[in-house]
Amino acid sequence: MILHDLISLELLRVIWWGLMGFLLIAFAATDGFDMGTAALLPFVAKTDLERRVVINTVGPVWEGNQVWFILGGALIFAAWPALYAISFSMFYFAMFLVLAALILRPVAFKYRSKREDPRWRARWDWALFIGGAAPALLFGVAVGNVLLGVPFHLTPDLMAVPDVGALMRFVGLLHPFALLCGLVSLAMLVMHGAGWIVLKTEGAVQARARRFGERAALIAVAGYLLAGLWMWLGVTGYHYAVPPPHDAPSNPLLYPVVRAGSWLHAYAERPWIWIAPVLGVLGALISWAALRAGRELLPMVGSKLSIFGVISSVGLVMFPVILPSSTDPKSSLTVWNASGSHLSLFVMLVAACIFLPLIILYTAWVYRVLWGKVTPEAVADPKTHSY
Repeated sequence: MILHDLISLELLRVIWWGLMGFLLIAFAATDGFDMGTAALLPFVAKTDLERRVVINTVGPVWEGNQVWFILGGALIFAAWPALYAISFSMFYFAMFLVLAALILRPVAFKYRSKREDPRWRARWDWALFIGGAAPALLFGVAVGNVLLGVPFHLTPDLMAVPDVGALMRFVGLLHPFALLCGLVSLAMLVMHGAGWIVLKTEGAVQARARRFGERAALIAVAGYLLAGLWMWLGVTGYHYAVPPPHDAPSNPLLYPVVRAGSWLHAYAERPWIWIAPVLGVLGALISWAALRAGRELLPMVGSKLSIFGVISSVGLVMFPVILPSSTDPKSSLTVWNASGSHLSLFVMLVAACIFLPLIILYTAWVYRVLWGKVTPEAVADPKTHSY
């Protein structure tokens, strides 16, 4: 028996769907507090020294945190090639804005303190704000548009064809439901960033972060519940009319998907997935209560729990659909029809089993080494080489 035949194609598809979700959650839980911290920078820090303190809470770790974003893109490219091709082409302008913001952030980190001119530093502070707030918002907008469906169809030879022009695709991103999802994402990551600032700073900066974090947590909960109600009342779901074989070839046109009912019918079919939205709401409320109570570590625990629940809830209610088509539902991509080959999924799984634990161990070691408060005295000391 060939080694890769020991694991079925069906199981490999589920494993890689789970790994895709894991990397998205890992990115939001790590680089998410970087983005939230940058989005809060103009509001929690009033003096140049306070801003330097906030910047230096994430300065040593932001590059490592973005590894999860790179790994996620590589995973989609290798394990779900059709998803990579169609999503990046359909969301091209939005992806460009996200990448531009993510590029702007490291430039701001490097150049902000090169000159002592207050106007120079203020401009880079706002660049950091954009580099944090814009991706946090746009990632949520993208998720909202995926839930609504993306306008494309597949030709008989499986070429993806957009059903609207580039301008209309961008305008379509601004659907009110998608913007609400963007607001939830932004509020959730601001809450997460506030928890990080509370953990890493002291004094006035910490107190301001608590106030903004409390508000962000309540906005995240309210927005998430409103989005759930909107999905129940006004967002049509997708599902297979006839259950397909889970080891079928990767051809969406063989077993078409239909558009009917609600995404939330998944909770009736698989009641155990209720744990995801419960954790999403409970985690945000824990973070809110911990911020009000003056706790330092618990707000981060709550926000990470909320991130896990919110992102998991989207993946679980959509399963097995991963990219629905709003104009031609039978072209929709699912876990069962859009993966790479059996051999490629197996080889990548072996590589993931070797390297993913090493990345996790190294990341944990880095955070252990850098554990502790960032103080104004340390930042002001030229020997620390801080930002």
